[in-house]
Amino acid sequence: MKSFDEMLKKYADIAVNIGINIQKDQVLFINSSIDNREFVHALTKSAFEAGAKDVMVNWGDSELAKIRFMNAPDKAFKEFPQWKADGRAELAKNNAAFLSITGEDPDIFKDVDSEKMATNTKTMLNAFKEFRKYTMASKVAWCVVAAPSAAWAKKVIDTDNTEEAIEALWEKIFKMVRVDKEDPVAAWKEHTDNLEKKAKYLNDAQFKKLHYKSSVTDLEIELPKGHIWTAAGEVNDKGTYFVANLPTEEVFTMPHKDGVNGTVKNTKPFNYNGNLIDDFTLTFKDGKVVDFKAGVGEDVLKKMFETDEGAMHLGEVALVPHDSPISNTNMIFFNTLFDENASCHLAFGKAYPTTIKDGSKMSEDELKQKGVNESLIHEDFMVGSADMNIIAEKEDGEKIQIFKDGNWSI
Repeated sequence: MKSFDEMLKKYADIAVNIGINIQKDQVLFINSSIDNREFVHALTKSAFEAGAKDVMVNWGDSELAKIRFMNAPDKAFKEFPQWKADGRAELAKNNAAFLSITGEDPDIFKDVDSEKMATNTKTMLNAFKEFRKYTMASKVAWCVVAAPSAAWAKKVIDTDNTEEAIEALWEKIFKMVRVDKEDPVAAWKEHTDNLEKKAKYLNDAQFKKLHYKSSVTDLEIELPKGHIWTAAGEVNDKGTYFVANLPTEEVFTMPHKDGVNGTVKNTKPFNYNGNLIDDFTLTFKDGKVVDFKAGVGEDVLKKMFETDEGAMHLGEVALVPHDSPISNTNMIFFNTLFDENASCHLAFGKAYPTTIKDGSKMSEDELKQKGVNESLIHEDFMVGSADMNIIAEKEDGEKIQIFKDGNWSI
């Protein structure tokens, strides 16, 4: 096996050249924990080698954030320095690319007051509303990758030895993003082509409804007219193809915000802002969550739903086979980037405007009229399983089984 430095270099090259697909004289903005210094250095070097004009880094420190949550007065969480959000929006306006590194302790904020967390999240999301228009509509290139922190590695890998845990998780990440392949670029091309074929089939079919059925789920999801299924990559306003998640195994679209009915249960833990929510069941009527219960984190889930009206509706429907590289590790990663790509999933909150015809050109009112959900949040949760079956229905009533026992059947 190649050395760690060689693998990290290849990973950085994939993130920059496939994930972001950096263009000559473009600015790259990296959002990262201070734990990822070595990886950020590799990413920065790769970006300059690929022709970037500049690389800017926003360093985060989750331990420092926890100290603030535990000690600052409530009024501190009702304000956010608008200049930070305005600066990010200005970069997006000038076609910067945005790379975020996930991988912090999934339990970091478990002892933080959920009311304080909810207030802080809502304040921050409101401040970044203008910037999020660029990423949610894929007007700019953006990508999320991962690097293991010590706490996350020990949560995922069954060992008390921190170094062994980090090394083992790095090895799994390298494999899942195809860094271990002789030609990672060719491997990614083959993979994205396969996902695009699934998306084309679904787009050609233009199903009006999906019926999810398993031992714990019985849910019908209406799809709006003109919906678009999107696979691994997208094209931004400048015509640049980018892959927003590394790894990715999904093909996704939007539901009609008022067209979800039935009951669904999660199949993997859901991490929301450093808090785990698990063993939860949701009942939908006319698109809205009308009843819910959770074995773990119910209060956090409740506070999330209180963010705004759209938080209790769905904004994404994503199909991922149970027999897939991440799922086949038989591991729970306690990290949405990985767990959502091991399972069919749904998302609370805002829908991507790019998943409906001409959506990125529509106003909020026009999107609403089309059945597109609007919210400050967009949070994925996993519902797929080995016994999940999905029946798709066309406008003329014809029904086609697109998932059987957890996997594609088309």
